[in-house]
Amino acid sequence: MNDITMRLQADHLIMEALKEDISSEDVTTNSVMKNRRDGQVELICKQDGVIAGLEVFARVFALLDGETSVEFYCKDGDRVEKGQLMALLTGDIRVLLSGERVALNYLQRMSGIATYTRMTVGLLEGTGMKLLDTRKTTPNMRIFEKYAVRVGGGCNHRYNLSDGVLLKDNHIGAAGGVRQAVKMAKEYAPFVRKIEVEVENLDMVKEAVEAGADIIMLDNMSVEDMRKAVELISGRAETEISGNVTKENIEKYKGLGVDYISSGALTHSSPILDISLKNLHAV
Repeated sequence: MNDITMRLQADHLIMEALKEDISSEDVTTNSVMKNRRDGQVELICKQDGVIAGLEVFARVFALLDGETSVEFYCKDGDRVEKGQLMALLTGDIRVLLSGERVALNYLQRMSGIATYTRMTVGLLEGTGMKLLDTRKTTPNMRIFEKYAVRVGGGCNHRYNLSDGVLLKDNHIGAAGGVRQAVKMAKEYAPFVRKIEVEVENLDMVKEAVEAGADIIMLDNMSVEDMRKAVELISGRAETEISGNVTKENIEKYKGLGVDYISSGALTHSSPILDISLKNLHAV
């Protein structure tokens, strides 16, 4: 996540997280540290995994005090091990204490997603299938969570509702059918946007192909029906699998020859990676 993206898209979200945690003052820190005193604290990994969000972590402290410095000993995407020293923070002890929880919340959450994604991508190795995330993200955390998916080796599906046309079951119901929905989308959406259609059975697959859909999402279909669907589509549209896909069941889809497989679990079910700030001392 570069500096421009951070300033334009992330800084205001980080500030809201800080305001949530410090509504008026950090009364505990102010009780024990009434004046500025410089200190250092270590960022320690407590669990094996993939790290993501180091720049976001550092940004929390920078927004509280621009003089805070962070020396990293790893980078986003690196595999880290339990007990590993990942960074050393130096700055006003009051800032180190007050920013700790928010900074760790971001880093733990993002690293957990990157770790889960890396494991899931590994299960698809050699298939040519791309692993996608979804919009099933934590409110106000999407930019961070989708970034973490990329760090873990996954790919981003559309970022939000303005980003692409995806005709799901309720859109199709509102339009009166697959053909009608695709026709309306082609008439309304700019020609540069692909049109994806979510289908639930083989009849809908046939309609989507005949209507000229660019991408056909096979949602919650049996593996056997998915295999028949891929044969039916026969390269006339890109194909995606979706519906309760997790790292525990993803391998059953490996031989289907689809282009993409999307998993909401990457962002809604990844456990955090355990990380701590330890050994705070004055310098």
